[in-house]
Amino acid sequence: MITSLSIKNYALIEKLTIDFSKGFSIITGETGAGKSIILGAIGLVLGKRADLTSLKNKEEKCVIEAHFEISKYNLKEFFTANDLDYEDETIIRREILPSGKSRAFINDSPVNLQELQDLSLFLIDIHSQQQTQELSDENVQFKIIDAIAANFETIAVYQKVLKAYKSDKSKLNALLKKQSDSGKEQEYNTFLVNELISAKLKSGEQEELEADFEKLNNVEIIKESIDKSLVIANEEQFGVFHNLNEIKASLQKIALFSPEYQTIFDRITSVAIEFDDVSKELQNCSEKLLNDPAQLEIVSQKLQLIFNLQKKHQVTSVDELLQIQANLENTLLELDNMDEEIAVLSKAIEEKTAELDRYSETINQNRIKAIPVLSNQLIAILETLGMPNVRFKMELLPSETYFQNGKDELQFLFSANKGTDFGLLKKVASGGEMSRIMLAVKAILAKYSKLPTLIFDEIDTGVSGEIAIRMGEIMKEMSTTMQIFAITHLPQIAAKGDSHFKVFKSTTDDDTQSELKLLSQEERVIEIAQMLSGAVVSDSALNHAKALLN
Repeated sequence: MITSLSIKNYALIEKLTIDFSKGFSIITGETGAGKSIILGAIGLVLGKRADLTSLKNKEEKCVIEAHFEISKYNLKEFFTANDLDYEDETIIRREILPSGKSRAFINDSPVNLQELQDLSLFLIDIHSQQQTQELSDENVQFKIIDAIAANFETIAVYQKVLKAYKSDKSKLNALLKKQSDSGKEQEYNTFLVNELISAKLKSGEQEELEADFEKLNNVEIIKESIDKSLVIANEEQFGVFHNLNEIKASLQKIALFSPEYQTIFDRITSVAIEFDDVSKELQNCSEKLLNDPAQLEIVSQKLQLIFNLQKKHQVTSVDELLQIQANLENTLLELDNMDEEIAVLSKAIEEKTAELDRYSETINQNRIKAIPVLSNQLIAILETLGMPNVRFKMELLPSETYFQNGKDELQFLFSANKGTDFGLLKKVASGGEMSRIMLAVKAILAKYSKLPTLIFDEIDTGVSGEIAIRMGEIMKEMSTTMQIFAITHLPQIAAKGDSHFKVFKSTTDDDTQSELKLLSQEERVIEIAQMLSGAVVSDSALNHAKALLN
C-alpha cells in the first residue's frame, strides 16, 4: 500500500506532503481543483514520461516521492533480479530537472523508467474511465477469465515455448529462402569448383610453367649460346680454361715471394675452380636441352588455362585462385549441410508445436470451467447494482493460430435488458453500465489475485444515488483486503470511506495552488453536505450527510 506522498514544484502544487492509511480512502473536490494533478504525480512515480510543463517553477526541479509498504507483496525476487536494495518500506523518487532531464530512484538507487514501470505493476492500479472502455478489448477480457481460471503460470510457460517456436520458425523460413535462392547459384558454384579442381592448380606452379615455356620456346637459341660458350671455354690453344691455367702457372712462380702475390694466386685458383663448375653446369644444361614441341604445347595449354581462370575470377595469381576454390567448396558444404539444419529445425518445431497444443488445451479447459463462474459472479454483483436482467454470453472459438495467451478467440457478449439481443460491450453498454461492470470485475478479481493498491477515478460516472450506495459498499468490502482510493463526485460513495481527502485551490496574491487535505469528521459532514446541496449548505443537507456517514 502507499503510505505517503510528497510533491514539490509540480503543476499547481508548490509543496505537499500527505499520509495515507489502509482501507478505503475518498478524494473529492470541485472540477478543476487538482484531482488530476494528484493522479499525474502518482503516474510519474509509476514511471510515466514527464516534460518541463510539469514544473510549477521552471527554475527549480520537481521532486515527487512516494512511500510504499510492500512486505506482503513477495517482491524480494524482483529486487534481487534488478540488483536493487529491498526494503519493506520502499521509497520511489522521481525528479524532473529544469533542463528537462528526468531521474528515478528506488530506495535511493538510480533506475530507468522501464524498471520503474515493471515495479509499478505490483504497486498501484489506477482505474480511469479510459480503462473502463478497455474492458471491450479481447486481451483484457482474457486476462479476467484467466485470473479466475488460474491460467497465468501455464500461460507464462506457454509463452516461453511460443517464443522459442517463433524463433525456430524464423530460422527455418530464412534457411528455406536461402536454399531456394541458392538453387541456381549452387549449380553455378558447383561448375566453378569442378573447373578449378580439374585444373589441378598448385601454389607457385605458374612461375615454374612460365620458366619452362621460355626454355622450350627458345631451345635453339639457348642451345646455340650454350654450345658456343663451351667451345670458347674449352678450345685447346685459346680457350678460357687454357688461358686460366697459363695465368695460374705464371702466378704460382711468384706466389712465394709475397703474401700479396699469394693472395692473387689463390683468387685466380678460385676463379679457375668456379669457372670449371660453370662449364660443367653448361655442359649438363646442353645435354638436357631437347627440342620437344609436344611438351611445349602442354606447358602452353596449362598456362593458357591459368590465364583464362584468372581473367574469369578477376585475380592475378594461382594462390588467389586456390583461395576462391576453397571458399566455393565451403559455400557448397554449407548448402549441403543446410538440408541437415532444416531437418533438425523441422523436428524441433514439430516438438514445440506438440507442446504448444498441450498447453493451449490446458488453458482452454481451464477457461471453459472459469467462464460460468465469472458470468454468475458478475450477474450476482450487477443485480445489486441495478441491473437485474443482465446476461453475459462468453464463447471460446477454436483457432489454429498461436496467440500470446493460447489458441482461443473470444466472443464476450452482453445484454442488459430482457428481450434485447446480445451484443459487443462497446456497442450496447452505456457509460454507467460499463462503470458498474468494471467495478464488478475488479471486485471479483480481488478474490482471485493479489491486486495492488487500486485507485478508482470517477468510476461512478452515469450512476444514480441508490446504485452509488451499492458501489460504495462494494469498494468498502474490497478495502478489507486491499487499499482502495475513490475519486468521486457522489456523496453516497464519499460517505463510505474510512478517510476523506479534499482537493481544493487557494489563491495568494497572483499565485494559485492546489492543495490536498485530510478532513476531520466535522469537515467531512460539511463536504458531503456541499456535495448534496451545493455551496450553500442547508440543515436538511447536513442531516442527510450525517445520515449517510452513519
